[in-house]
Amino acid sequence: MARSPAGTPPNPQGAERFLEQAQAATVRGTEQPDIDKGVAAIRETLQTLPARPGVYRMQDARGDVLYVGKARVLRNRVANYTQVDRLPLRLRRMVSQTRGMTIVTTNSEAEALLLEAQLIKRYRPPYNVLLRDDKSFPFILLRSDHEFPRITKHRGARRAAGNYYGPFASAGSVNTTINALQKLFLLRSCTDSFFARRDRPCLLYQIKRCSAPCVGRIDPAAYGELVAEARDFLGGRSQAVQRKIEAQMAEAAEALDFERAAMLRDRLRAATFIQGSQAINAQGLGNADIFAMASKGGQIAVQAFFIRGGQNWGHRAFFPTHTEGLDEAEVLTSFLAQFYEEVPPPRCVLVDRALPEGELLAEALREGAGGKVEISVPQRGDRRRLIEQAVRNAAEALDRRLAESGTKARTLREVAEFFELAEVPQRIEVYDNSHIQGTNALGAMVVAGPEGFLKNQYRKFNIKAAQTNDDFAMMREVMARRFGRALAEDPDREAGTWPDLVLIDGGKGQMSAVKEVVEELGIEDLPLIAIAKGPHHGREGREVFHFPDGREKTLPVNSPVLFHLQRLRDEVHRYAIGAHREKRSRAIVASPLDEIPGIGPARKRALLLHFGTAGKVRAASLDDLQCAPGVSAAVARTIYDFYHPGG
Repeated sequence: MARSPAGTPPNPQGAERFLEQAQAATVRGTEQPDIDKGVAAIRETLQTLPARPGVYRMQDARGDVLYVGKARVLRNRVANYTQVDRLPLRLRRMVSQTRGMTIVTTNSEAEALLLEAQLIKRYRPPYNVLLRDDKSFPFILLRSDHEFPRITKHRGARRAAGNYYGPFASAGSVNTTINALQKLFLLRSCTDSFFARRDRPCLLYQIKRCSAPCVGRIDPAAYGELVAEARDFLGGRSQAVQRKIEAQMAEAAEALDFERAAMLRDRLRAATFIQGSQAINAQGLGNADIFAMASKGGQIAVQAFFIRGGQNWGHRAFFPTHTEGLDEAEVLTSFLAQFYEEVPPPRCVLVDRALPEGELLAEALREGAGGKVEISVPQRGDRRRLIEQAVRNAAEALDRRLAESGTKARTLREVAEFFELAEVPQRIEVYDNSHIQGTNALGAMVVAGPEGFLKNQYRKFNIKAAQTNDDFAMMREVMARRFGRALAEDPDREAGTWPDLVLIDGGKGQMSAVKEVVEELGIEDLPLIAIAKGPHHGREGREVFHFPDGREKTLPVNSPVLFHLQRLRDEVHRYAIGAHREKRSRAIVASPLDEIPGIGPARKRALLLHFGTAGKVRAASLDDLQCAPGVSAAVARTIYDFYHPGG
């Protein structure tokens, strides 16, 4: 039997314990002063902690939140952090960075759990499990504040009066369902203003997706019946709705009203399409969410199915972060608390494993669900088969994720090699400008990391100083503002907001402009690359990459690195052009009167009605301004002085 080298454990489990012991020794040794400071800060907080439930936040020397936790008894829970030898390595690192705490007491542990989820989503602490994909989910909204209610897709806060159905897994699944519902119930989807000014039916009526209530093709009573059927269908009573339509179709056929029978047949097909497009069989389940977890290679995937009214309204895989060293059931509990912080929970939640705080979580979700919530682990029957299907989907999603991440990691390594970077870039910033002959000029920054684009960190720069048609001056202004602020806020580059690579859309001129700004700011180690399209404007993939020292490089047209860099450039193009169009649209409807201090919407409207145009307001005399309705002598003087500062 072969012997292991001296000091090395003979098996993988022993190797892991050996490594953890070595790391722990490092923490106790070289980082001991930092741990002592952290423990001292925690003990200082302990002196005033009550024996009540609540939420605590660990903060570093900068005041940034490191960790958010909840406790049934705050004093007992926080005291555990002072016993450093009993903490895992991850929490020892956290304690070594802790320099202060913030405490919020609650009335119950369930209330503390909800508050914890809210604070985690707000602060995104590095030592908490994080729900990475935290976009709001789309819903179907059936309005109730109009004589002819509309059906539409909805995201965000649910403030409008009406019935909300969801969540749906994606905007695509919502759009497909709404299209089918329009064919089934002929409900309008137009805005109220569009509805009010119609004098003839729109195209949706011609293609039999609307009943045209805007021009009286259907009376309020008949339209109300369609709305009631839609509510029944979306509320889980789809079979009754289908039977009713079938009976109406049979009656129309017997009465030889074949046109009406054909219309009812098309509606019935739409209902069948909605039910037949489900990926899983959820009949009899009512409203429920299904969650299953898979882990591999240090990563975790959570697969979710959304069942409403016995219909599958889509499924999505989530990949929570900061899960290293945590029990999987604990990760799932934290995930669910954050997930339902914005999404209203159903009465039934099915999971693939027992949760350590399942009863507490169910109690916390009760208010959002409007009644008792059941969190259960099915053991047999149809529900168990649904869980098994979710488990398979979670494993497949994780395999795809790992394969994609492996490809991305390899591409980023090749990017680092091609651009001669010291390390693989973890944060890439890409810059571009957009304007029309210098007007409505705007700079844009997009950010990409190993997992893809970080859209919550995109930034727009309204060009202020460089108002001429000078791309170089605009880029200088953008870079001066971006990195001047970075130097002021994070000079030591500890916050993770400094880029490892800066890509500029442009050629030698843009590179010279950016290099000049960076040198003026005293920044010496910022990797800069300018991407210029080739002689045929990039049609053949002949992009030229300009280095700060004047060198130029190209990549083969079929290079994965080139495709990745083109995708980054295309994304900053898309963002810059979209932001510019939005700014231009606002400028079109803006009025010169908006710039006059003290002139609100009512006075502006009165002036325009009286004089006709903003130009005539500018040319009016002081006496003429005083004659306008609602304009006092003082206001008239303000307007006149604004346009005639020397008079």
